[in-house]
Amino acid sequence: MDISGPVLMFDGECGLCERCVRLLLVSDRRGRLRFAPLQGEAAQQFLHERGLPTEDFDSAIFVPDWTQRLEVAPLYRTDALLAAMQEAGGIWRTVTWLRVLPGAWRDGAYRWVARWRKRFFGAGDVAVLVAAFEAKRFLR
Repeated sequence: MDISGPVLMFDGECGLCERCVRLLLVSDRRGRLRFAPLQGEAAQQFLHERGLPTEDFDSAIFVPDWTQRLEVAPLYRTDALLAAMQEAGGIWRTVTWLRVLPGAWRDGAYRWVARWRKRFFGAGDVAVLVAAFEAKRFLR
C-alpha cells in the first residue's frame, strides 16, 4: 500500500468513533489525514505486524507517516486523537492544549468513555463514511 502521511486507525463499529472521524474529515481542509477502520485489512495487518490485539478495540491509533509505520512508534488513545486533531487543524487545534494534562488522566477518561461508547452512541458504519467522503481518504 503506497500511502504516505498520517493515518488514524479507529473502531469502525463504533458510532462515537464514526462521528469523530466525520468531524475530522470535514475539518481537514488540506486532506492529508487518512483513516483506517481497525477491522479493515490495512489496520489488521498493521496490528498483526506490531503484535497488537486484532479484536475488541478500545483505542484509536495514530501513525504519523504510513510509509514508516513499522519504524516510527504509533500514538494511542488520547495522544492519537490529539495528534489527529493537530493534523486536521482548524478549531481542533484549540483542543490540543489538553496535552498539558498527564497522559494517565487523559487516558483514564478515554477508557471510561470507551467502555460506554457503544451503549450511548450505538454502532458505526464505515461504509456510510466512505460513501459521504472521498474513498481515497480511507485505507481498507
